[in-house]
Amino acid sequence: MSGTWNLQDAKNRFSELVREALRAGPQIVTRRGKETAVVLSVEEYRRLARPEVGLIEFLRSSPLVEVELDLERGRDTGREVEL
Repeated sequence: MSGTWNLQDAKNRFSELVREALRAGPQIVTRRGKETAVVLSVEEYRRLARPEVGLIEFLRSSPLVEVELDLERGRDTGREVEL
């Protein structure tokens, strides 16, 4: 079977849909001809959901790591507004 299932077939043959997701990769489910959902293995989901690099490692490897930031707030209170 191809990697695309209409919703009715996906509901009626859910076990087969899951087997195909495990065997052949992500399976697309359509409703009224529009792609609406994807069924994929938990391993594939975890791979996609896991960040490539942790936040700390990302920040440490940034080309801007040596840039000094001015974090002091200005004393300006803004402009006058007539109400």
